[in-house]
Amino acid sequence: MEEEFREIDGAGTWNAIYQEIRLQSSELPCKVAKLSENKSRNRYRDVSPFDHSRIHLQLGTNDYINASLITVEEAERSYILTQGPLPNTCGHFWEMVWEQSSTGVVMLNRVIEKGSVKCAQYWPSPEEKEALFHDTSFKLTFISEDVKHYYTVRQLELRNLLTQETRNILHFHYTTWPDFGVPESPASFLNFLLKVRESGCLDPECGPVVVHCSAGIGRSGTFCLVDTCLLLMSMRDNPSSVRIREVLLEMRRYRMGLIQTADQLRFSYLAVIEGSRWITDGTSVQESWRSLSNEDDPPARTPGLPRSPIHARNGTNPSFFPVDLIDDVCVQQRGDIRTHSSPPEPAMRRRRGSDGGIPPPVPPRPNLPDEPAPDTPRNTTAPEKPDHSRGSWTPLVAKVCLCTMVAMGAYICYRTWLH
Repeated sequence: MEEEFREIDGAGTWNAIYQEIRLQSSELPCKVAKLSENKSRNRYRDVSPFDHSRIHLQLGTNDYINASLITVEEAERSYILTQGPLPNTCGHFWEMVWEQSSTGVVMLNRVIEKGSVKCAQYWPSPEEKEALFHDTSFKLTFISEDVKHYYTVRQLELRNLLTQETRNILHFHYTTWPDFGVPESPASFLNFLLKVRESGCLDPECGPVVVHCSAGIGRSGTFCLVDTCLLLMSMRDNPSSVRIREVLLEMRRYRMGLIQTADQLRFSYLAVIEGSRWITDGTSVQESWRSLSNEDDPPARTPGLPRSPIHARNGTNPSFFPVDLIDDVCVQQRGDIRTHSSPPEPAMRRRRGSDGGIPPPVPPRPNLPDEPAPDTPRNTTAPEKPDHSRGSWTPLVAKVCLCTMVAMGAYICYRTWLH
């Protein structure tokens, strides 16, 4: 694998390799996702779950959620890859976690990235303490959190309000992985991956771990690909027999577009090569990753997460994010919120709404007191004063003249009829 990496890196053919994988990937039907009643449940209009691998919800009349079950039989590993929840799908998200018996959620994006809303905040903050999802009858309670330099681990309690049964859920939040980008280093990523593994939520006896970013294909695909390859290498007699491209193509049979850029593909190779050291050297390598990741440094600064009333989740409020917070955090530049961060994204993963979907409405930024309306041209000269010197009568003069004429007419009539 290292030799393959050096060959591709030396020739600079990562883009070509990535395009080959895209051409060889499966194109399977996803008819349910395209139904009109499901468009409002999709964050991006061209990222949909395949019909054969999509997760089916069990409550209500509509069982659709944009989530896919990926199963790697040889590794005895299962993942649920899904999009970042929308304001109207937060309840569906936790319903899925409950019904699939998942004990862990891996979040690889931030709520807001470069001025674009990537995900609703579907868990309660320490200040809110709890969140109610009335449409699916679940309550989520914040228990605790451990904030590190580049990730946060939260402990949450999920309660089924119909049965009053509760379960503990671990929420692993990677907070510094840029959209369409790669983590700071393989060491920091692998340190995070081992934290998830050590929790036990990836074990076969648990339900499949839920992994999401914004679309549920780029960063999520990278996480699952590296974990699967390292697991296969530890299980096989010949670790070098693991082929990353083959594993990725197999995983793409369950969800479209996994790994979104050539850089993410290259990083996957780096992480698997570095991770293979842990298979042979064990604890010493893990300690070096922890040291290199600087996880105990102060948390990386991120924009404040928007707050909203508990009842605003699940679509009961037209916009999950308060207008003033959207204005302060999201719209730093003039104009509309951008749908994607730079660099320009590939053809995959466009914002829903351009084909009739209904994105969460974001009210325009209110104009400042000294700022004209957007469609109003700015006038840089002083306003003109009316010029009454050219013979035009003011309304007051006109009224006086009219009254005088009426009075004169009445007097003439009086004199004529009586005298």
